[in-house]
This record gives sequence, C-alpha cells and structure tokens, in this order.
Amino acid sequence: MRIEHLSLYNFRNYARLEVSLPEGPVLIHGANAQGKTSLLEAIYYLATAHSPYTTTDRQLINWDAERDVLPYARISAQVMLASGLYNRVEITLTQVPDGLNGTRLQKDVRVNGVTRRVMDLIGQINVVMFLPQDLVLVEGAPVERRRYLNTALCQTDSQYCQALALFEKVLGQRNALLKRIAEGEARPDELDYWNEQLTSSAGIVVAGRQRLLRDLEYRARRIHADLTGGAEDLELRYQPGFLATPNNSGQLSFDVPGLDLNREIGAEEIARQYAEQLLRTRQEEIARGMTLSGPQRDELRLRVNGRDLGLYGSRGQARTAVLALKLAELQWMRDTLGEWPILLLDEVVAELDSTRRAYLLARIEQVSQALLTTTEPDIFTENFLRRAVRWHVHQGQIVAVTRPTP
Repeated sequence: MRIEHLSLYNFRNYARLEVSLPEGPVLIHGANAQGKTSLLEAIYYLATAHSPYTTTDRQLINWDAERDVLPYARISAQVMLASGLYNRVEITLTQVPDGLNGTRLQKDVRVNGVTRRVMDLIGQINVVMFLPQDLVLVEGAPVERRRYLNTALCQTDSQYCQALALFEKVLGQRNALLKRIAEGEARPDELDYWNEQLTSSAGIVVAGRQRLLRDLEYRARRIHADLTGGAEDLELRYQPGFLATPNNSGQLSFDVPGLDLNREIGAEEIARQYAEQLLRTRQEEIARGMTLSGPQRDELRLRVNGRDLGLYGSRGQARTAVLALKLAELQWMRDTLGEWPILLLDEVVAELDSTRRAYLLARIEQVSQALLTTTEPDIFTENFLRRAVRWHVHQGQIVAVTRPTP
C-alpha cells in the first residue's frame, strides 16, 4: 500500500498543496514549524479520522480560512493497493452555522467519490506512526495504552471498531442510568437492557485486545532481543478491567497478575461472565453511580526481565521497548492485511542511539512507503540518504532535494 498523490486545502499551514509521493523512504527535512509534521498528520488523519496531535479537529483548519463565510479544510489522497487497485479517500471539515452566532464542525468522508461513514475508512489507508511522544506507552496513563490498542485494531477489524463505538456509547448511558437509580428517578431493572448491550460489545473488545497483544508479544520479544543483544526480555502484560477465566471466577484485573496471552477466551464466553459480574456488583455500582469493571479499565504494562518499565525502567529501556512494539505492530499489520502499511516517523530517529537507529533504518527499507521528518538530515547514514527521496519544506512549500541513487 502506498499513497500516490496527496492533496491538502486549508489544512494546518498549507493553504494549498498537490504532491505526488514516491515509493520507498521519503526524508522530509527543514526547520521547525514549516509543515513537515502536517504532511504526516494529514495521512494519519485520512487513515483514522483523528489527529495524533490534537483532540479538536477545528485546529486542523488553516487560520487564514477563518475569514471565509464557511471555513473548511479538505484532505484527500489517491491510494494504490498491493492488488494494483486504486482508491481515493477524502475528508472535508467545515465550520457550519449552529444557532445564534455559533458554529459546529461538520466532517464529511468520501471514498471514491461516494459519501461514507467514518467507520467506512477502515482498511482504506493503513498506517503505523511512531512519535517521540510514544513514550507515553510506558510512562503515561492507562488511557494512552488503550488508545494505542484501539487505533491498531480499528484499522484492521471493522467488527472491533463497531463494538468499541457501541460499548463507549452504552457505557455513558448506563452510567447516567446508575446515577438516576441512586437518586430514585429510575428502577434497577432498567439496567437489564443496557447490560445486554454492554456485555456483548465488551466481549468483542476484550477478545480483540487479547488476540492483538498475543500476536504483538511474540514479534516484539524477538525484535527487543535483537536490539538488546539478547540481554533483555520484553513482556506485554495485559490486565483486563474484567478478567474472564476458565473457572468463571472473574474479577477486577488489578487484583490479579495478568492474563496468559497464550490462552484465548472467546467473545461470547467473556460476555457471559461479564454479565454475571455486573449482576454481582449491581448494588455497589448504583451506590457509586458508575460501571466498576469492563474494557474502560483495561491496562497494558510493558515489562523487561520481569520489571515494570513504567516503575523501574530507564529512559533508554523505555525507548527500546517502544521501538520494539512499533516494529512489531508494523509486522503484525503486514501479516494481517497481506501488504505493508504506510510507515510515518516524526522526529524519531534523532531520539535513538546509533545501534537502534541503524536497526530502524534497515527495517524501513522493507516497507512499500515510509515518510520520515527531521531537522537534522546529517544524522542519517550515507547509505540511507542515497536510497531515499529527500524533500525540503519551507513555509508550506516542498522542494525535492535529491532522488534515490539506483
């Protein structure tokens, strides 16, 4: 998979951009705040419908567009699949009037010219993105690790993505109902309908995360062993917010050491045990006005040689573990989809030592298309620079510096 042409209109600091992208590695360099990262962000946004840098889509619209009657931004790409087929993916963000002097953001998705749902973006463009901020996968809050799992799975599994959306919607409604019951404004038996919706979607979510982590772990372990010369062993410890067990003794994950990733429990069995758990904890949940167990409390811990990196690891160990995890994700997506996803690396290479840098660059050359940003092109090896296309970005303008040497 690769993008052949990218078109931006009023996106970030690009008023207008039309650019054709080559195969292989593309090194994008220039000073800060010139538009390097925006190129990667646009591709990631087309793949996932959200930005890795902001939670507010309004910020993606160019400042100068605010003077227009209907400010809008448009991102589109022509994508070539491994099969030789082409798809055109387009997202338009428009600020439309909404009440007295107010506006709301309207997001329109088109695939091959046909209006589609955001959910229909799944599989149109697949990406793996690696950022310096990805250290939050070790050092950040659990929500960051859940977001990582969701992004990977939602690019490859439409059933998972639909179940996740339903679970999050029902969870909010169920929590609101629990509060109304506690205040005497609703009956406890009204929970039954929402429990059925919650448990069926939760079963799919937990089973998907369990399957993904099992697939990632054995790949990440091998890569991590290569990076550390076999001196360190990486473990991905999944701690589900509800632990389904063969003997049906489910409990909150923080009271148990974790889940054996070599054993998979099916979505239906997870849902059945979760339903029983919700019945057992109904009174406590009503008293507290919230759902106390489930995928919204899932946790992932990265451990090296039996020690939790988030508690005891060094900065260098954290970087190595995240690098191994990202490269494992790249391999997993290739094996799952039957073609390489697009690899996006934003100012990552400068964060690595020479050994890990060389390892990463060697892996980059395997993929169909990779875009890397940097302020320091001189840190790359001569061998890599000869094979990469080099672009210089200045104030939203791209100039091709070199083409790869045959």
